Amino acid sequence: MKTVTLYTDGACSGNPGPGGWGAILMFGGYKKELSGGEARTTNNRMELTAVIKGLEALKEPCVVELWSDSKYVVDALAKGWAEGWRARGWIKSDKKPALNPDLWERLLDLCAEHRVNLHWVKGHGDNPYNNRCDELAVGEWQKLK
Repeated sequence: MKTVTLYTDGACSGNPGPGGWGAILMFGGYKKELSGGEARTTNNRMELTAVIKGLEALKEPCVVELWSDSKYVVDALAKGWAEGWRARGWIKSDKKPALNPDLWERLLDLCAEHRVNLHWVKGHGDNPYNNRCDELAVGEWQKLK
């Protein structure tokens, strides 16, 4: 399997409000930037959408080195929370409904197609790829103001 690197970020002006997402896929010397937005959404929905769109862009099963500054995404996948929510019918361990089940369902299905290695990166730090994803995401929500 090919190993690709995927950086993602989501942004929102207000929560909810206009939002955007950005993703960068890299394989060898190849780099592809993706981005989009929604008029009324949340930051977490944009974080999830960035990962989903990045994984959907892959044409075959891959090893994916996923870098995200979203603890919501990284922890829910790495710690098995999202799988547990799905197993309980999108109910969290505290018996409250899990948020964004539509996006989690799609993301879990995509994670089953690929071998995803999760990495958390500090947001607004010194990582140029994370910063570029943030620029893409912010640029998208700004178009929707």
